[in-house]
Amino acid sequence: MQTIEIKENGIYLVWEIDEENNLKLLHFSALPFHREDIVAATTEYGFRFVEMNLSGFDRPYERHGNKYIVTAPGYRMKYAGHTDERNEKGRLLKFILRDDVTNVFVDAYLQFYDGDPIVRMWQTVRNEGHEPQTLEYLSSFNYEGIEKEGVLPRDEKMKIYVPHNSWQREMNWKCYTLPELGMELVQPVEDQRSSSMIRVSNTGNWSSKEYLPMAYLENTETGSGLFFQIEHNGSWHWEIGDQNGHLYLAVSGPNEIYSHWYKTLQPGDSFTGVPVAVGVTADGFDDAMKTLTSYRRKIRRVNADNEKLPIIFNDYMNCLWGKPTTEAEFPLIDAAAEAGCEYFCIDCGWYADGDWWDSVGEWKESRRRFPNGVREVTDYIRKKGMIPGVWLELEVMGICCETAKKVPDDWFFVRHGKRVYDRSRYQLDYRNPAVRDYADQVIDRLVRDYGVGYIKMDYNIEPGIGTELNADSVGDGMLAHERSYLSWLDGVFARYPDLIIENCSSGGMRIDYAMLSRYSIQSTSDQENYLDYATIAANSPSGLTPEQSAVWTYPMNHEEQVPEDALKEEVVFNMVNAMLLRVHQSGHLAKLDDARKELVKEGLDLYKKIRSDIKDFYPFWPLGLSSYADEWVSLGMRGEKKCYLAVWRREGTQESRVLPVAGLAGKEVNVRCIYPSYAKDAYAWNERTGTLSVEQKKEKTARLYELTWS
Repeated sequence: MQTIEIKENGIYLVWEIDEENNLKLLHFSALPFHREDIVAATTEYGFRFVEMNLSGFDRPYERHGNKYIVTAPGYRMKYAGHTDERNEKGRLLKFILRDDVTNVFVDAYLQFYDGDPIVRMWQTVRNEGHEPQTLEYLSSFNYEGIEKEGVLPRDEKMKIYVPHNSWQREMNWKCYTLPELGMELVQPVEDQRSSSMIRVSNTGNWSSKEYLPMAYLENTETGSGLFFQIEHNGSWHWEIGDQNGHLYLAVSGPNEIYSHWYKTLQPGDSFTGVPVAVGVTADGFDDAMKTLTSYRRKIRRVNADNEKLPIIFNDYMNCLWGKPTTEAEFPLIDAAAEAGCEYFCIDCGWYADGDWWDSVGEWKESRRRFPNGVREVTDYIRKKGMIPGVWLELEVMGICCETAKKVPDDWFFVRHGKRVYDRSRYQLDYRNPAVRDYADQVIDRLVRDYGVGYIKMDYNIEPGIGTELNADSVGDGMLAHERSYLSWLDGVFARYPDLIIENCSSGGMRIDYAMLSRYSIQSTSDQENYLDYATIAANSPSGLTPEQSAVWTYPMNHEEQVPEDALKEEVVFNMVNAMLLRVHQSGHLAKLDDARKELVKEGLDLYKKIRSDIKDFYPFWPLGLSSYADEWVSLGMRGEKKCYLAVWRREGTQESRVLPVAGLAGKEVNVRCIYPSYAKDAYAWNERTGTLSVEQKKEKTARLYELTWS
């Protein structure tokens, strides 16, 4: 029996290699390991570090149902060695496992990041045998015993935070107990096992259409937490189930059962699975998100946009609504420049005379909308001191697009011999070099002919399970396409390192760090109601870094009579939505009265002063994560000696609220309301309790505070 114990960056890890050379991960936590926490009966075939399923092998143990436990040959993989070295990121471990029957190897990697209690893991399967092997499942992270610390029953101490996500309802975190998810303990713990599980999956090309690819698990007895994010732009899966007295967590990319994915490895072939980052904390959710924020900043492409945080005006939301013209753009450009915007993006519709939804794909300017060409408008944007941008949707072609009628089927996803389309668009297949060349030509032409420095890259369909062309399975075609798309993006940024490309997928339908390790900015939502947007904005730093979280602010041009005070508060509420994140300014600025224009400019001027802090600060939530029914919402951004607090009050009866700021009890703190300048609301710092009390007597109001201490 051999034990490998590691403490790295605050993570305690323990592996055991038993007499039969089985490699078991016994511990992954912010707390030290205690062997007595393990139920002895599970050690025979539990605690597998890697689970892998190949076709044609028996799974002899457990009532596994559709759970990915006791996989075959996963349960019989043997330890074949490991390496331990360091690189520029931190410590790097590689464990090698081998199946004696098939001579299939798994290289399991763990990349640590100095200073952060988080590990990036991925596995590579190598077929060194003489027969083809079909891979149906490969874990990215597999850990049994997530509940083992402490003495309370797991039903009383375990909580699971799940980030629900959907169009116009992004970042919608909910907290569950095990019984609430149907996993209550009904037998003595050492005998507990079942065929069911808690399962969260995504199938398709919108990686976050139902959930963000992440979660947070908390042990309320010990105060410890485990969190993860799946770094993939397509199908993924995680599950929590019971296995011989413990709960396990299995995290992976696509698989056969839920994603229609499998891949055949010929002798000599290899396959690398989807990476997942897993971290630990002993200080709760806010600390976990601090770690994730730091890690996300380390793994993404180095770019000036995330350092400078320029202000972007986009003409779509509560503004032109996809009907741009030269006549409509000029006054907006003037107003955006006057307000202090630094980029100006012409959104959808610039390429079509009329209705364009099912004909996209040519990406040539409409002379009806722009009689003298789009270049006249982009030149005017530059004349006004801003950098021009345009909207694109380069992963689809409309069914009425002339190019789509001429090119062969292998440009597109195909299933059952027919092109796949959704919402009147075909899905392009980026595995095809001709498709990538077409996309490159569009990008090159826009940069060359229009001088664009910003592209809003949208994506508004869900093509489903994948494509059957040139693939072992439809899920295999999907995964290869998604990886080809990422490779194509890398090539674009290699040619144009200063080009800003926004990741937009009907708002926030692809919030994942396969995409966001490339893209510098992410559309968080298409939410049209600024009151609801407060929840999305406040919660967004849980899903991505603040400096990548693009939030709309769109003061309205009301047709009905609205009191002047309410109009001003509407502008302030909109601005506060975005001011601790990334500003996507919109709305009919040219039609606002002078008082509201001044409030927009005041907000943008202040943003320019604080944005250098935002890119380095970390999020926290004084009132916890927001729900859409909350009357009061708050988001904080914190540095060493300063923090900012955004406070929103929606509709309700509670005129004041107390905001705890962790770690500041006993400190003398200076508090200022920094936006809006006209605010007269009462607020007070309580040094003994470390809390800020705020009063906002009016509904639908928001304020931004600065707290400093020595």
